[in-house]
Amino acid sequence: MKYGSLILEKKEYVYLKRILNISGYVGDLQTQKCLTSLSEELKTAHIVDEEEMPYDVIRFNSKVTVVFENGIEKIVQVVIPTDKDLSQNKISILTPLGSALIGYSKDDAILWDFPKGKQQLKIVEITQAKNFSEFDLVI
Repeated sequence: MKYGSLILEKKEYVYLKRILNISGYVGDLQTQKCLTSLSEELKTAHIVDEEEMPYDVIRFNSKVTVVFENGIEKIVQVVIPTDKDLSQNKISILTPLGSALIGYSKDDAILWDFPKGKQQLKIVEITQAKNFSEFDLVI
């Protein structure tokens, strides 16, 4: 891990903690397991102000290219739950892949317990939203 722990922007961290608190209602046991893993990682996350946020860290609205251990490459955009749209590869932070990616940076390798078992993936590219105000949170 490039930075030693997850890195999250302060407002995004607060929002993420809130949605994780209510996500106990997720019916899928495997998804709940992934969210529990994310909650554990958040305990040691480095929380920073917007101006201190490294550009190569996955956050809300980041477009991410990942390569799975089987060689499959996938491009997704990590979004808040209400913005998910699988037809546009926009995945919710509450999905197993979304919860695996948030807070990691380019070139990080992640071993994550997905519903079909543990898989390793590598983050090969991250593109940020042109304007971070595209992600406006109501806190």
